[in-house]
Amino acid sequence: MKIQILGTGCSKCKQTEANAREAVENLGIEAFIEKVTDINKIVELGAIVTPALAVNGEIKFSGKIPSVEEIKEVLK
Repeated sequence: MKIQILGTGCSKCKQTEANAREAVENLGIEAFIEKVTDINKIVELGAIVTPALAVNGEIKFSGKIPSVEEIKEVLK
């Protein structure tokens, strides 16, 4: 599973990454977590508002910090 955190590195992006890592750990699954900070790549992936979180190339959250529980629901 590939999880991408899309954003320029702001505090909201960092919190989204921390929540994603905690969700993966809580579920005991293997996932590659990638930070995408290049604005052109972010737009290419379809995110209009950051922070955004994509799973296997599909945007699941955009414009908000998803909670650990919200991320866990998407990853199940």
